Amino acid sequence: MNVEFSVIVPLYNKEREVGAALGSVLTQRLLPCEIIVVDDGSTDGGADAVRALASPLIRLVSQENAGVSAARNRGAALAGGTHLAFLDADDCWRPGYLEKMAEMIAAYPGCGAYAAAFDIVSDGRVYPNVHPEREGVIPDFFREAMRSYICQPSATVVPRDVFLQSGGFPEGMKIGEDLYFWIRLASRYDICFTPVPLVLYSRTASNRSAGIYTPERTAYSFEDCYRPEEGNSFRNEYVARCAIGKALTLAAKGDTDFGLRTERFFAYTKMYRRGWRKLYVLNRIPPALRPALHAFYNRMAWAIAKKGF
Repeated sequence: MNVEFSVIVPLYNKEREVGAALGSVLTQRLLPCEIIVVDDGSTDGGADAVRALASPLIRLVSQENAGVSAARNRGAALAGGTHLAFLDADDCWRPGYLEKMAEMIAAYPGCGAYAAAFDIVSDGRVYPNVHPEREGVIPDFFREAMRSYICQPSATVVPRDVFLQSGGFPEGMKIGEDLYFWIRLASRYDICFTPVPLVLYSRTASNRSAGIYTPERTAYSFEDCYRPEEGNSFRNEYVARCAIGKALTLAAKGDTDFGLRTERFFAYTKMYRRGWRKLYVLNRIPPALRPALHAFYNRMAWAIAKKGF
């Protein structure tokens, strides 16, 4: 199969980071056929930073602000390559990323996604991430995803026809939109993974969707992904984990209604009781105290993760 990569870069107010992200694409050992940057209504100089690169591979498209899912979906609709390689404008690829993705596509044809391990960049330092140890098709995606990271947008390639048939990312969903998409994808297709850390994921970018909260206006919910006939399957447990993680963020920002609804719907979880209990407590303390408590918990979790526990 002749593999051609279309790189899709959603851009929103990341003037300081987008040059490095695109530079990491232009220095790949295997170049893509195109790089589509979708400027999602930025108000800074991000678009100018893209134009300054003056690369014939780069195509800059502008739209009114509609969210990262809409930006990715528009880029996918415009793409001419056989495979879509997503890259957020604050992340970077190491030089062998696309080359390795092409190797995996040839070795494991027919998968719904091809993902690589990623390292985390925080405060100028690089930290390894928890991920599967073997290369190849993940035997049970949802079981493995309960204990390690498999798919992350900047580290995942999806065949274009599979992406379009799957309906793309859920537009209007601002937190957890990628997790929602991976659930739908892994429910229908095999997922292939390499433990080679070929991507740098930034935790210190100037703009993160979870840190800039406005209420969602979307028809999509993790409740859509629940399959009652499966009981406490690993799939349903993973759905609960994703939903509760999102609700913790929103409840900490004062969205008690969302938190309570999630608490009730996903009370079935057995494998993520700690997260469910935290949500239960968060929903019942004064909203003014929630951000500090949630931030403390996240700092402790990150400190533990950095030590490899």
